[in-house]
Amino acid sequence: MDDAAEDGVERTPAGRRPRSWLTALLVTVIAAGLLALGGGLAVALGIGRTDQPAADSVDAGFSRDMSRHHLQAVEMANLAAGRSTDPEVLLLAFDIASTQTNQAGRMQGWLTLWGLPLTSGDTMGWMDDGAMAGHDMSGMAAADGAVMPGMATEAELAELRSLQGTPFDVRFLQLMIRHHQGGLEMAEYGRQHAGEAVVRGLARSIAETQTAETTTMEQMLRARGGAPLPAP
Repeated sequence: MDDAAEDGVERTPAGRRPRSWLTALLVTVIAAGLLALGGGLAVALGIGRTDQPAADSVDAGFSRDMSRHHLQAVEMANLAAGRSTDPEVLLLAFDIASTQTNQAGRMQGWLTLWGLPLTSGDTMGWMDDGAMAGHDMSGMAAADGAVMPGMATEAELAELRSLQGTPFDVRFLQLMIRHHQGGLEMAEYGRQHAGEAVVRGLARSIAETQTAETTTMEQMLRARGGAPLPAP
């Protein structure tokens, strides 16, 4: 048996290429499982509670908006499996997709437990004016799908889907760096102001993880000849 058959990886004259269809399938299956697990654990941990956050609370607002923010990051990360052949980019994308799917599941599980809707038209209304300084949200809903700071527009997502190889890697890193930067203020505000300890703990974890990932992605981007986009 030759090496290609033995390790299950297709080969080209340029070397190994990942079996993108299999990777994409595994990401989808794992993501679905983590979303269900995250939501189930969130509900289970809240059994027996009588005091619940209100719809306009920091806890509810953070859970709604951060889960929505996360799900776009998952959408972008899942594109990597069929478009990138860079092992570092593929590993980063897989980590982002699995981690943020789990976290989104936990936040949506809390909202379900509290009897609150998973979405709201009042995006980031749970943050005070001081925290929103520098972010004009008045036109965000009409800005081609970018409803929160750092989120990609529909045009940017369409562009990302059209790319392959290194051009994809560069654009993916640019958009994901900006995405992480945009979510950081929400995470920091949730960490400081949420009433529920589990919400504060998750917000702190998100802030720490995404700060570290942003530094890593900036280094990866420069190594591939790219430069970060302006911060949101």
